[in-house]
Amino acid sequence: MIGKGKAISHTKASIEYGWNQEKDAEIIYKENLVGQTPKEITDEFETIQSMNNNCDKNTFSFVISPTIEDGKKLDPKELNKITNEFIKDLKLENHQAIAFVHNDKNHKHIHLYVNRIDFEGKAYKDSFIGKRSQKTAERVAEKFELQTVRKIKEQKLENLKDVRKLIKKRHEQVFSKFHPEKYQEYISKMKEFNINVKPVISKSNKLQGFRYNFKNISLKGSEVHRSMSINKLNINYYKVVKQIVKQPGRGI
Repeated sequence: MIGKGKAISHTKASIEYGWNQEKDAEIIYKENLVGQTPKEITDEFETIQSMNNNCDKNTFSFVISPTIEDGKKLDPKELNKITNEFIKDLKLENHQAIAFVHNDKNHKHIHLYVNRIDFEGKAYKDSFIGKRSQKTAERVAEKFELQTVRKIKEQKLENLKDVRKLIKKRHEQVFSKFHPEKYQEYISKMKEFNINVKPVISKSNKLQGFRYNFKNISLKGSEVHRSMSINKLNINYYKVVKQIVKQPGRGI
């Protein structure tokens, strides 16, 4: 299960999207609200939000996505329990909230909207809310014995075990046999093994890692093997790495 979250200002438009009947939407959670339409719910949100004029992005929008397999097994009552636990974990249970499940695709998912302003006019802190949503979804999934992002990733890497071993072997061969001192030389030698290496450069021109592409499979260095993460590269490899960040215009 995956959780995403952010603070938004377009409350009415978001609730209308959640309520969209073209997506076979169904209300599966409602707290501290009595309205029966998107406008009525928005008005109730705004009544509380008027108590705090300093907060512009005064609604939280969350998406809770079980895996396709788990979603097929979950009925509205179980989705309600998942949503309730998600809210409790974030300590938002005393806020106004409404959640919908969208059933229009095989990938069933929940759209949850929570008033960021409580009944005393205080704004819930939104720092790292995206990351916190991910962690909350992990904990909730474990409680309900659903697949977590970590388990899905572990399974993916296990299924690609042979490919990962091959990439690591070629990587080690290139350095032990050719001792490349230039970045392009390393790329060229890896390409001879049909492995395309691409640096991941931040907008501030800092190297964040590498991606290794082989036969339509793309893996981060750390996914190939922990010794190939950016923080654990050996000295010879790092000499090649340093050349990347010195090249202008390589930011992405």
